[in-house]
Amino acid sequence: VQLQASGGGLVQPGDSLRVSCVASERTLSSLTVGWFRQFPGKEREFVAAIRRTPSTTHYADSVKGRFTVSRDNGKNTVYLQMNNLAPEDTAIYYCAAGAGIILSSIPATSAYHYWGQGTLVTVSS
Repeated sequence: VQLQASGGGLVQPGDSLRVSCVASERTLSSLTVGWFRQFPGKEREFVAAIRRTPSTTHYADSVKGRFTVSRDNGKNTVYLQMNNLAPEDTAIYYCAAGAGIILSSIPATSAYHYWGQGTLVTVSS
């Protein structure tokens, strides 16, 4: 499965941005899809995820209430809607997907089998 993340860019504090993750070769509806971000010099950290069935969603505390993860199965795409962005949200955002991920492993990078290339989100005035 090849994942393609897109939609990053430069926005101002308080703005919104939506990043997308499109898959080839396999439908994302059959996989748990997660979003992670990486700050310079740091490990990738969990941001959000949407499970296969049911399509429950999970969020890191730092983004809860501001970010929303969703699917469009018809477009084989998973979105991360980011509202009220702050400079500390500046990072490279990666989407990842995996099968058979148990609930407790959702935040773990090691649980995901497939990774996209990342898209840069910069929040700055």
